[in-house]
Amino acid sequence: MAQNDPILKIKNLSVAYGQVKALTDISIEVLKGEIVVLVGANGAGKTSIMETVLGANVPVSGTIEFKGKSIGGVPVDKNVRNGMYLVPEGRGVFSSMTVMDNLLLGAHHNLKNADSKLELVFDSFPVLGNRKSQVAGTLSGGERQMLAIGRALMSSPEMILVDEPSIGLAPIIVNDIFEILVNLNKEGYSILLSEQNVYKALKIAHRGYILETGKMTKHGTADELLNDPAVREAYLGA
Repeated sequence: MAQNDPILKIKNLSVAYGQVKALTDISIEVLKGEIVVLVGANGAGKTSIMETVLGANVPVSGTIEFKGKSIGGVPVDKNVRNGMYLVPEGRGVFSSMTVMDNLLLGAHHNLKNADSKLELVFDSFPVLGNRKSQVAGTLSGGERQMLAIGRALMSSPEMILVDEPSIGLAPIIVNDIFEILVNLNKEGYSILLSEQNVYKALKIAHRGYILETGKMTKHGTADELLNDPAVREAYLGA
């Protein structure tokens, strides 16, 4: 796959929960090697996009392609095996399990290479290596977020979906998490990020999409959106 090819292509996607429309006619592309951010208020549909891409929701209409192949109706575990992993909102770690056990769960479909992947995770997150025997529920919020991202790396993903990583974290920890995402992107991971912290998200992204009540209202490069008067007024208080 060439660098300018979409690793993820969503076209005219609509999703409903019963009679409630969650997403209407959403089209998004993530090119290989990009950070693309979905921004919008709580309830805008960001998580619905993430979950539908992963395979947890069945679209009403539209198409989703990953690495050039349709993944509509493909189950979550197959998408994970094929190189996609979701870091869910709220960290999503297993609180009663150790750091090590949480990480090994990320590699459950390919334990043969677990040792080399653990080395990668502990290089990226030294604090996890120091606390690998510690119960995950005793970690700080920032450390749990690092653990959730580390568990994603254990699955050898080509694209990481990261849903609202800044929620509940102190600003200094948010800076650390965003720096980690930038470093992972430099190492070759494509990242689809959803985030309410519009300024910080656009500062690290290549491109962005603005969502309001399940509909796409704007898209463009990160710089274009940061300098758009309507975006600045709605989301940046300027």
